[in-house]
Amino acid sequence: MSRFLISCGGTGGHLSPGISLAEGLVARGHSVTLLISQKKVDARLIEKYPHFEFRRVPGTGFSWSPIKFVRCVVTQVRGFLFCLKLVKELRPDGIVGFGGFTSAGVALTGWLRGVPVALHESNRVPGLAIRVLGRLATRVYLPAGIRLASVHSAATRHGGMPVRKEIQRLPQAAARAALGLDPNQQVLVVFGGSQGAGPLNDWVRGKLALFAAEGIQVYCVTGLDKGVAAESRELKTKTGAPIRAVFTPFCDQIAELLSAADLVVSRAGAGTIAELIRCVTPAILIPYPHAADDHQRANAAFFERQGGGLVVEQAFIAALHAEVLDTIFNDWLLRKFRANLERMDRENSLEVMLGDLEEIVTPPPTAPSAPVPSAA
Repeated sequence: MSRFLISCGGTGGHLSPGISLAEGLVARGHSVTLLISQKKVDARLIEKYPHFEFRRVPGTGFSWSPIKFVRCVVTQVRGFLFCLKLVKELRPDGIVGFGGFTSAGVALTGWLRGVPVALHESNRVPGLAIRVLGRLATRVYLPAGIRLASVHSAATRHGGMPVRKEIQRLPQAAARAALGLDPNQQVLVVFGGSQGAGPLNDWVRGKLALFAAEGIQVYCVTGLDKGVAAESRELKTKTGAPIRAVFTPFCDQIAELLSAADLVVSRAGAGTIAELIRCVTPAILIPYPHAADDHQRANAAFFERQGGGLVVEQAFIAALHAEVLDTIFNDWLLRKFRANLERMDRENSLEVMLGDLEEIVTPPPTAPSAPVPSAA
């Protein structure tokens, strides 16, 4: 049995694959400790996993703003000292980082102490942490077709994002019932990722009456940091029938949420896309225009090229409702998207990663010593 440290805090896109990997490692008999940030979203996401050990690492994200830059440097130093102490205490056999500011200190500590370090990047444009730390890693997992000049080809493996075992396609009627939705009316899910998206929240509120009139239920996850209280509204269709619109700051029933939807409107984080693929849910992606290195636009473009859905730029959000109406009632197009999504989910990225990590932390067998010839 081996012990692993998994650094995966800061956003749902880092924490969810970290939990998926932890589930797989524990199922194979290994022990895990997960390192998360001190952000509110991490605290909410881990509530469903009390059987795992979590440690909160000091740290904040990088910024060129003078005040935020100084804060980043100070908290990263604190995080590095925290990780030095933790690695000495736990003596892990391997360290896995999923990017973001929580990975820097523990990856550097692992390299300094001779512990194998693996890094995983889910976005089509690798983030700063992966680009800088990749040269120190024993293994770097990248999306298909992506390479980093700073990482030796022998250290690179290609694969998708591990998805938690609970994220599976469910029967649509059962998923809708679990969320209190009518199984006989279309469902539009609006999802800005683990931290929400203000422009998407505002857009769907402005179009509620239009969607209700067309018989479309709306379920919007607004985000914990947006200051929006949970709300359920009853509107009317063109025929006067009641129809629901639900707004909630957070949803920990992602499998039900995505399985209930005919169509999702969402940001284009790698975690959200991986869960859309696993739940075979067509989507219209609205890339966050200020994402680091514009990585969401690259993610969305790849998703659209693979045939999982469509992309609309935030600058053209005024026309988004027309795109939604054209898509959600087009059964032929939705079937085509779902067939493509099923094709995209053929690789078991988690199993590939688990087997590779076990090889990394297992010392090579020692060759038997040659027998000493006896004296004549």
